[in-house]
Amino acid sequence: MIRDGKPEGFFYLDHRTVDMKYNVITDVHVTPGNVHDSVPYLSRLDRQRARFGFQVEAVALNSGYLTTPICRGLQNRKIFAVIAHRRFHLRQGLFPKWKFEYDAKRNVYICPAKQELPYRTTDRKGYRQYASDPAQCQQCPLLGQCTQSRNQRKVVTRHVWEDSKEWVRSNRLSPSGKPAVPQTKKDD
Repeated sequence: MIRDGKPEGFFYLDHRTVDMKYNVITDVHVTPGNVHDSVPYLSRLDRQRARFGFQVEAVALNSGYLTTPICRGLQNRKIFAVIAHRRFHLRQGLFPKWKFEYDAKRNVYICPAKQELPYRTTDRKGYRQYASDPAQCQQCPLLGQCTQSRNQRKVVTRHVWEDSKEWVRSNRLSPSGKPAVPQTKKDD
């Protein structure tokens, strides 16, 4: 099995579910070594709920679980979710996505220079693409901080379930969510 940053070979992972109140392992699930921990998470949670009758009200997860399917799954199950913030290493000098404001009513992004990026298409993985007008971008004084594309077009993506991820982010910042945020090591 090959996984970025890991040695090559035949490996496996054992995914453990631990009860936070008593620190007891309640489930162990084995997968090939190239399966990320987040992939079996919801099915293992459902198994715990069904097998033991657990009334799961809240979960606290590290940043590796901050995926749109997990956020959507927890929201649909009405489970209060707190997931640690994920720090992305952006290209030096370029605006991060949060600098682009999403207008849900009009379904457009607005760039730092106040240009609209209208909806263009949705890919097979559920990401909506919003693209700028290269004719307007060519004259923009912020172009070098916005994109390095040859066609001078900025594309911002938004998953169709992004609202679920925003719900989890708001939980993390809420008074009841702040103490539950898992602390991660710097090398995680």
